Amino acid sequence: MEHVTTRHDTVLLDLDGTLVDSASGILGSLAAAFAEMGIEVAPGAVGRHVLGPPLYTTLPGIVGDDLADEALVVYRRHYAAGGLYDCAPYPGIDALLRDLSAAGVRLVLATSKSEVYAERILDHHGWTDLFTTIVGDTLDAGRPTKADVVAEALRRLGSGAAERAVMVGDRRNDVAGSAAHGIACLGAGWGYADPGELEEAGAVNVFESVDDLAAALR
Repeated sequence: MEHVTTRHDTVLLDLDGTLVDSASGILGSLAAAFAEMGIEVAPGAVGRHVLGPPLYTTLPGIVGDDLADEALVVYRRHYAAGGLYDCAPYPGIDALLRDLSAAGVRLVLATSKSEVYAERILDHHGWTDLFTTIVGDTLDAGRPTKADVVAEALRRLGSGAAERAVMVGDRRNDVAGSAAHGIACLGAGWGYADPGELEEAGAVNVFESVDDLAAALR
């Protein structure tokens, strides 16, 4: 790919599975919610495969339509109380973000996580000032797809931003969401995708490590 600071001066970044490994915090909060509600889920129904898309799109298939709304409310209470901080940056991510920011690259968070939680996570890791804007879903599901999130990011960035942007994400919805706006997606192969998922979705390249991605972006 071309050097990011020539043609691509803007990098849109997913959060869960791309910048941080948040599986334990999300799955732990789900488990706490199910326990509080007395819900027993089928074996294998909850795992890393549910990470990425908004939970309100996946919960009905796990707990049923009747309990999904309540489960989301209880989950959010547990998650906001501490689960959101149970996440660790992938090795090399902190240095990559700081290097890109120092080089003048505009960093944009584009996550399906609720924006209020994403802001708290970036602040927790000391990354807030590195990002031009932080975009996520709204608590009332106002941006239900990654394409909606990317659209809001581009609106905030202003005219012509899509032409100079590249996306980095770890799930098929990242690829599809950026492609809806003509933006290529680089696959974070260390994240939560199933084998071959990113390639099949159309990622222009899939990197096995943050160092490999960093070499391409730099």
